[in-house]
Amino acid sequence: MQISAPAATPPTRGTPAASAQGREAAPSRAADDASSAERPGELSQEQRAQVEKLKARDREVRAHEAAHQAAAGGLARGGASFSYQVGPDHRRYAVGGEVSIDVSAVPDDPRATLRKAETVRAAALAPARPSGQDHAVAARAAQMAVNAQRELLSAERANTSDSDPTTLNADPIADPTASPAARYAAIAGEGETNRQLHTTA
Repeated sequence: MQISAPAATPPTRGTPAASAQGREAAPSRAADDASSAERPGELSQEQRAQVEKLKARDREVRAHEAAHQAAAGGLARGGASFSYQVGPDHRRYAVGGEVSIDVSAVPDDPRATLRKAETVRAAALAPARPSGQDHAVAARAAQMAVNAQRELLSAERANTSDSDPTTLNADPIADPTASPAARYAAIAGEGETNRQLHTTA
């Protein structure tokens, strides 16, 4: 399953230095626009603001996925993968990302499954701002933990019933804590049973 950074609205692209309206302007106006335009290779103020937003988003996305990966440890399947947007400066900036993590139960080992579920949940909620997908993974891990706890409880109950002294000493004759009357009744009943068996024979 994948845990990912929260979605963000990509910044709008910068407007060209010459607009559509500028094409209808008089030649003298066009000359003025050309002289006042940004030199090749330089960005307008609006474009620089967009680049700063993209840089901030890139840092946020990378920190988000790094938190997932650090908390997941060996459960992470490879490194983080990113989706990019090219800014007005023609550079790529990460605007989304994800980390694949193993959320399968450990076969025949509910205790190990419980530990794994706790790690998965911690990894999903590790970033400062978990995404909707992160919360979904955390919920799945919580359910996996519940299932593992049920298996552990069932196993403990089975072990308790096998080793319970009350179960082992259910026979009043062999039970040292049984009252004399209970022992006598058991012995008498056993004798009656033997007599019936002998009679039947």
